Amino acid sequence: MFSKQDQSQFKAKAIDIKTIEEQFNNFKTGFPKMKLKKPATIDDGIMQICDDEQDIYQEVFTAHAKSLSLLKFVPASGAATRMFKSLYDFLNTYQDTEDEYLKFLCNKGPETMFNFFDRIEDFAFYGDLRNIVSENNMDLEKMIDKNQFKQILAMLLTKKGLNYASLPKGLLKFHRYKHFSRTAFEEHLVEALNYAKNSKGDAQIHLTVSEDHKELFEDRLDKTKETFEEKYNGKLNVAYSVQKSSTDTIAVDTNNEPFRNEDGTILFRPGGHGALIENLNELNADIVFIKNIDNVVPDRLKEITYKFKKVLAGILLERQSFIFDYLKILEEDKNISQNTLDEMLAFLEDKLCTKAPASLKIEDPEKLKKYLFSKFNRPIRVCGMVKNEGEPGGGPFWSRNSDGSVSLQIVEGSQIDKQDVRQTNIFERSTHFNPVDLICGIKDYKGNKFDLPLFVDKQTGFISQKSHNGSDLKAMELPGLWNGAMSDWNSVFVEVPIATFNPVKTVFDLLRIEHRNL
Repeated sequence: MFSKQDQSQFKAKAIDIKTIEEQFNNFKTGFPKMKLKKPATIDDGIMQICDDEQDIYQEVFTAHAKSLSLLKFVPASGAATRMFKSLYDFLNTYQDTEDEYLKFLCNKGPETMFNFFDRIEDFAFYGDLRNIVSENNMDLEKMIDKNQFKQILAMLLTKKGLNYASLPKGLLKFHRYKHFSRTAFEEHLVEALNYAKNSKGDAQIHLTVSEDHKELFEDRLDKTKETFEEKYNGKLNVAYSVQKSSTDTIAVDTNNEPFRNEDGTILFRPGGHGALIENLNELNADIVFIKNIDNVVPDRLKEITYKFKKVLAGILLERQSFIFDYLKILEEDKNISQNTLDEMLAFLEDKLCTKAPASLKIEDPEKLKKYLFSKFNRPIRVCGMVKNEGEPGGGPFWSRNSDGSVSLQIVEGSQIDKQDVRQTNIFERSTHFNPVDLICGIKDYKGNKFDLPLFVDKQTGFISQKSHNGSDLKAMELPGLWNGAMSDWNSVFVEVPIATFNPVKTVFDLLRIEHRNL
């Protein structure tokens, strides 16, 4: 099937032929769907923390933080193209006629072009837009008065001006303060300096970026680093990595044959955010905070985020201390009592929400010890969950695993069988939503780093229909970073306030009160 040219292409991308063959087989057979048992709900898979407990868990984190290495990990490689889709559509279709203008005036909803131009001064990027327009010998206020909508959008979105549609979200101005504005990237730097500093005051933050944008991030950091370090009494250590080409996936045509470019080479596509498990695997820290680049707020609303980051980290450290103690006993004590084994099993099921398979014979001490050791000796994550208010995306569920156990998983709609009424009903009964608010422990009880790809469920990828240069193709995404890539981790789900979840999916989200510094 593969020529010498193909094999040279695989070698250049550092992808072995076995991986390619596995991908082809997945295209032919498809991926199995998730087997949901029930939604995770309050006191049935999701912890609800009262005020007193919140204080206790914050104290647990604070007491241990100075002796731990902390790291903030931010996936930040995505471009802002989708964020400006409605603006681009308007730019490409609006005709400057009287009829079109009357339609524009009548369409005054919260996410309409009328609202965009009517409130354009409320955007944090307004000052930059006005300056770039001025540099081109134009006057933004006069352009607005003259309804020169297309010219304004061209200056915002394209290379003629700010080129916002081609920049990564992290480098867009999100929030305006009295004397300055901040990008999403800068808001993450502020967060890191407030909850991810070690005993020396160093805050480590790692961003995954595209190769094309890395220098832009570095330039932005150079402009603000010293100011932030002085204001928040710490030192920023910022590092970057790009998604590895070895995690790209092969594309096929509608007959499951390799999809080839005009030059005969095989088309590869990025494997999705699940590929970032490889980037995470190269990092070394006791505690890793993971949060999406667009989920930030201005300073006036940050305190609740700081608080619950510490609460989640405190829960992780508390759970982890029990796990490490149990693993040492399992390794060193040859005569563990049945009562102690029963205690461990109860902890696994009640505190780590992993239910043993029916086939496990708990009265057989040796089999039980092996089972407990395998389940305890895994990476651990504590995931914040917000109440479901109609946001698209994944949620928390109890799911059956291939070994017969039942555990907590974050599941996307694409992972379930939509033809199965029972599975669809379970998915639709979800009470909570995954905001991507994770605290991760990636070292074992001996202080060694886990090899994270070993804990990926490769059968949780998915196939989608795409096109390339007008031709239909099928593309494959790897198991998502917080879905299948962390499927075989110990997982603890905790309810967090909706105020900690304020993503920016479209430019109009920046007009919400949560993103304005009133």
